[in-house]
Amino acid sequence: MKNSNAMNQVYYKNGDLMLILGDSVDVMKNIDAESVDMIFADPPYFLSNGGITCSSGAMVSVNKAKWDMGKTVEQMHEFNMLWISECKRILKPNGTIWISGTFHNIYSCGLALQLQGFRLLNNITWYKRNAPPNLSCRYFTHSTETVLWAKKSEKAKHYFNYELMKEINDNKQMRDVWEIPAINKKEKKHGEFPTQKPLALLERIILASTREGDLVLDPFNGSGTTGIAAIKNNRKYIGIDNEKDYLDLTIRRYENISEILQSV
Repeated sequence: MKNSNAMNQVYYKNGDLMLILGDSVDVMKNIDAESVDMIFADPPYFLSNGGITCSSGAMVSVNKAKWDMGKTVEQMHEFNMLWISECKRILKPNGTIWISGTFHNIYSCGLALQLQGFRLLNNITWYKRNAPPNLSCRYFTHSTETVLWAKKSEKAKHYFNYELMKEINDNKQMRDVWEIPAINKKEKKHGEFPTQKPLALLERIILASTREGDLVLDPFNGSGTTGIAAIKNNRKYIGIDNEKDYLDLTIRRYENISEILQSV
């Protein structure tokens, strides 16, 4: 990494896992160009607008935190263009990026990728059979999220572990609809994060698009699931977050990684 200012400090470093406290865009500006093999990003959905949802059978607020407060369409797209631009700069020439989201933000992310010269490879539909019900009964129940996979440029020679994906799919070509349950309580034993992804999802993504020893970066670290999946599979990891509590949660999960792996 380049020299960083006081706001963008290494918060925790242990083995191949590094956590950085700071704004994701500012931090990425201090990362060397073309130094990262793969990026996974689960950016804010900007859904914190006072509404309600269902969690564990109970009615709860959709409000998550200040970082998820609603923005105009224009503000949201400007934000996506900004962080995706930095992702492109730090990705290696043959590196790839994965972006997870719902319809509230994912279309803006897809457009931002295309405007900045990325080549979309797949539009993965993640199907959650155990998704919570729709309390309003005014539209279809949300049970999917979209995960976009893109390479850095049209001519880039990205890595895809086709044979492994086929092997774990009963020796059949893996399709772009993945049925993976929503996260269970055991994976939240060390603390709560509102948009935490299941380890199985991140592990599949990492195994599909990286080799052992590759560097994986997550600009919106959250609970650190990307890091747990990376370390489990012998990859290096950099996680960035501007919330100290989330980095502390990641550290607790990392320091109890053997326990976490036994629970999933």
